[in-house]
Amino acid sequence: METSSHAAISLPSFDRQTVPEIDRSSASDGLGKPAELPIRVAARAVDAVVATALNIGLGYVIGFGFEWVIVGAATILAYFTLTDAFLGATLGKLALGLRVVGRNGALPSLKQALIREAVTIVGAIPAIGPLLALASWIWIAKTIRSNPMRQGKHDMLAGGTRVIRVR
Repeated sequence: METSSHAAISLPSFDRQTVPEIDRSSASDGLGKPAELPIRVAARAVDAVVATALNIGLGYVIGFGFEWVIVGAATILAYFTLTDAFLGATLGKLALGLRVVGRNGALPSLKQALIREAVTIVGAIPAIGPLLALASWIWIAKTIRSNPMRQGKHDMLAGGTRVIRVR
């Protein structure tokens, strides 16, 4: 009998109405325990590795010119937006047991995810992008830390989305 040493990877599947496996016992509003800043930063670091790999791979395919900057920014924005809207989490959030939910606990809409993740392309602005990105992340971190539900300004602008712990 032949056995495989590779484990199957399965992504969660669920409808757009509710996010499964949420520990609702410790949240003040019943939607799930808000994720603290350190674990959110760790998830973003995982996503930065994924996004960098995507962007470098894209550069090898189309070249590292101006088109790469534009298409790369769009690809990175699509990664963050689509994974939030359709999976409820990016790969980094999935790996660390986090989910993005809307105000009612359902998956964020595509529009909410796009608004929430729009800050990811700030760094692509030529010359000043990295400084603007740093300023944006500091601003978001400060708003997350000061909000009892750990919502950053980007969450508030997106209609009240939140990152919660599911395990």
